Amino acid sequence: MSAHSPTVALVTVDAARSLDEDLAPLTAALTGQGVLVEQPSWDDPKIDWSRYALALLRSTWDYVDRIDEFLQWVERTARVTRVLNPPELVRWNTDKRYLADLERRGLPIIPSSFAAAGEPLEFPDSAEWVVKPAIGAGSRGARRFRRDEEVAARAHAATLQAAGRTVLVQPYLASVEQRGETALIFFDGAYSHAIRKGPLLQAGGGDVTALFATEDISVRQATADELVVGARAVVAIPGGAPLYARVDLIESVHGTPQILELELTEPSLFFAHAPGSADRLAASVRRRLTPES
Repeated sequence: MSAHSPTVALVTVDAARSLDEDLAPLTAALTGQGVLVEQPSWDDPKIDWSRYALALLRSTWDYVDRIDEFLQWVERTARVTRVLNPPELVRWNTDKRYLADLERRGLPIIPSSFAAAGEPLEFPDSAEWVVKPAIGAGSRGARRFRRDEEVAARAHAATLQAAGRTVLVQPYLASVEQRGETALIFFDGAYSHAIRKGPLLQAGGGDVTALFATEDISVRQATADELVVGARAVVAIPGGAPLYARVDLIESVHGTPQILELELTEPSLFFAHAPGSADRLAASVRRRLTPES
């Protein structure tokens, strides 16, 4: 590797650096393809972002509580280097109201209603509900309520709204208790691998206080139906398939996959559960560093 090798920033934040299990394998994969790698924090004022050939958003997991500051940083950084995924996609994806866009495009989402401050809540006809902020990550602010806990659900929503948050209400799908979630990972629009994520929200549970809830992750063989929905979701992403995309699915009451969310900003990609996956993303990054890309 020469001094003229391109340098890529795997952008994180101090609180997340030791928690991001993807950083080490991706660093190794990029280094193996002749790319210099650094792991700066997005909020470090000393960083000269123009030094980097590319800034790759990885574990900027504190952005939820600093959303305006983070989006401004993304826009500002994109003026001096290439940021992936790009600012316009990050802005769209960090607010889960994008689910309504997907539904308008005919994609099967988990039924979702949104209520900003002063707007009424709509609860679905289901045994349990999930109430969470529309701008959220790591299950922070997400709680599960039974139908007979509507007063508590409304109180939680009111707390979120009082803090300036738009509230998202969805049915709690009981299938997640046995099957869990399926996360499909795509690089440059091509399917790479899938994982199973165990159920996260406990009945009567409180708020997550860490950067993210503790997760039970294992390898999953995606079904044909899941792969079809995942591919359709990637095609529907504004601007076309991005460098990386994670499509999180839960089985509906009818046994069909429904989209819980698209992770396009700072998703864990679970390289440890898919040999060769870090190399696949590194190859996609390396292609983005060539002049014609």
